[in-house]
Amino acid sequence: MLKFELLTTDTPSHARRGRLTLNHGVVETPIFMPVGTYGTVKGVTPRSLEEMGAQIILGNTFHLWMRPGQDVMQQFGGLHAFENWSKPILTDSGGFQVWSLGEMRKISEEGVRFSSPVNGDKLFLTPEVSMQIQTVLNSDIVMQFDECTPYETKGKLTTEREARYSMELSRRWAQRCITEFDRLQNPNALFGIVQGGMFENLREESLAALVEMDLPGYAVGGVSVGEPKDEMLRIMAHTPHLLPARKPRYLMGVGTPEDLVEGVACGVDMFDCVMPTRNARNGHWFTRFGDLKIRNARHKADARPVDETCSCYTCAGAGGSGGFSRAYLHHLDRCGEMLGPMLASIHNLHYYLNLMREVRAALDAGRFAEFRAQFKADRARGV
Repeated sequence: MLKFELLTTDTPSHARRGRLTLNHGVVETPIFMPVGTYGTVKGVTPRSLEEMGAQIILGNTFHLWMRPGQDVMQQFGGLHAFENWSKPILTDSGGFQVWSLGEMRKISEEGVRFSSPVNGDKLFLTPEVSMQIQTVLNSDIVMQFDECTPYETKGKLTTEREARYSMELSRRWAQRCITEFDRLQNPNALFGIVQGGMFENLREESLAALVEMDLPGYAVGGVSVGEPKDEMLRIMAHTPHLLPARKPRYLMGVGTPEDLVEGVACGVDMFDCVMPTRNARNGHWFTRFGDLKIRNARHKADARPVDETCSCYTCAGAGGSGGFSRAYLHHLDRCGEMLGPMLASIHNLHYYLNLMREVRAALDAGRFAEFRAQFKADRARGV
């Protein structure tokens, strides 16, 4: 089940405010979705995710197929019960992970053959198998199986001819996904994925074909795959607002706080990215006033929190009772204590989720342009 309500739009841009109703709850958009690759958002408990306002999280079809496997997921009735998360879940199809395997996989019309990175088993992932796995996972949003068109291969830029072949393969796979999804009587929502590489004409062809299939929602894939930032921004500005206005739009794997705000301006409703937690594990903190590297020696005796405007547990403590100093967080990082990346993950995810709350409030108030300008000024100011 999926219902999308378009609540308001921003006339100077393509920004929109919406509400997405799924089988496991309601999601207010625009929204950032924390990534839980193996059935967990790294370093953060489900309770913490709820407290910071996460409305929907991701799971990874490919990795959950490898471990713990479909039999275990079937036993638990899906991913929600297995990871103790009652709110909506989106699962990707496995296409990106197949892309990341590089020469370890062989792609054909039927699907992808590869050796398991876990134990070396010979495996065959097809559109049908992806739908079967995601049906067992019982994710609220199921992504079609696609080929993620690379930006370059062996140092050579992907040609338009190569990108067209990849895009058309994904289009045919989308139809096979629909057929299998319907055969399985999956009660959730299947999204299509627009491909086409860095070629706008191919993006438009892919988009038109998927819109003809009349899916409940659509994603823009094949960005953040090694292309220069200006190329990603060009596709982000070109494609999302061309998708149907009355259906949710998802930009896959993007990105920085700046990417999120600009993505909203381009008409995107849903985002995901590993950056908040991955960067946290490397001492990189996102704040209202720019990014902070906690390993820098200047933080060694700094009693201030990372972000004095932040209300997360790390910065403000429980109930605003006082959080952790930059000095202490610097100490944890230098000592390799696991509490350091945990506190950083809590803060970074809270920052991303709160940024989206502020975006939604600005859209509700008809002040998105002012918010966008202030956001840019604040981030440029520096910590």
